[in-house]
Amino acid sequence: MRAAWYERQGPPSDVLVVGEMTTPEPAPGEVRIVVAASGVNPGDVKKRQDTFGVGMTYARVIPHSDGAGVIDAVGDRVPSSRIGERIWCFGAQSYRPFGTAAEYVVLPSEQAVPLPHNVSFEQGACLGIPGITAHRAVHAAGAVDGRVVLVQGGAGAVGQCAVGLARHAGALVITTVRSERDVLVSQRAGAHHVIETGGLSADEIVARVRAHAPGGVNHIVEVAFHPNISLDERVLGLGGSVATYATGEPTPAIPFWPLVFKNVSVFFLGSDDFPAEAKMAGARALNEILGGEWPGFEVEARFPLGSIAEAHEAVEQRRLSGRVVLSIQDEQPA
Repeated sequence: MRAAWYERQGPPSDVLVVGEMTTPEPAPGEVRIVVAASGVNPGDVKKRQDTFGVGMTYARVIPHSDGAGVIDAVGDRVPSSRIGERIWCFGAQSYRPFGTAAEYVVLPSEQAVPLPHNVSFEQGACLGIPGITAHRAVHAAGAVDGRVVLVQGGAGAVGQCAVGLARHAGALVITTVRSERDVLVSQRAGAHHVIETGGLSADEIVARVRAHAPGGVNHIVEVAFHPNISLDERVLGLGGSVATYATGEPTPAIPFWPLVFKNVSVFFLGSDDFPAEAKMAGARALNEILGGEWPGFEVEARFPLGSIAEAHEAVEQRRLSGRVVLSIQDEQPA
């Protein structure tokens, strides 16, 4: 099979190689997928860059955790009826060396989720990391039906999913964004109230959030813990909670006593290590809203497998506001 890989970490054009590898066979409990599209996430780029200082866990890595395609083979203990199924997958390169930047990928059967017939492979390839992270972030503190949820960064990949999932779960959804274009993205995702923060002071942002939530916000989905936690504390109500999945500063300061006096709970979320049942709950919820309540992502750029270095550069340099995918195979009719 044709695949992309790296055997050392560094800049994409220096370390990513495209060539031929042996086509994998599914082990017991696994399925093999003919990959149609492979999603490029910031986390994939950070692994290749060694942003977190973990190093090379495997001698050779095929990148990308998320993808979509058709199951063409199954291992023992997997029903043969899954062959031919359109699916989206997650976690292909979580604690495994070979992800979806290849013509074929094998992974545990439960990580291959049926793709609704009206949803494209490109959309499916964008779901895994952001969608499952978003679901966990929305529900980490419990049910949100009838509660006020603030999604910080509602135009990002996780943010869009969080907006759609929180609204689906019955929450009043407020979100913050940085530009007029992002306002439209968040509204498209289902936000009830969108606050454009560009040029606003912290006091002004707090006032605008409080105008929509006079009693305080119940739960916050936080994309930027370091710069935002002090503002988050100011808009949270008593007994509120924050679920965060990213920060610019690895050792952020926190307003300890104000959080204590409000009895705030803080959840730190790493998607690779969510409980299995949380991942499956997220997958089910994403399928429920896809193509209906939530129209999905804007896919802004498509690259062939041979141009994977350019795709990684587009993501790490943030040249694009929409999602980036590798087109591995042509879309086939359902």
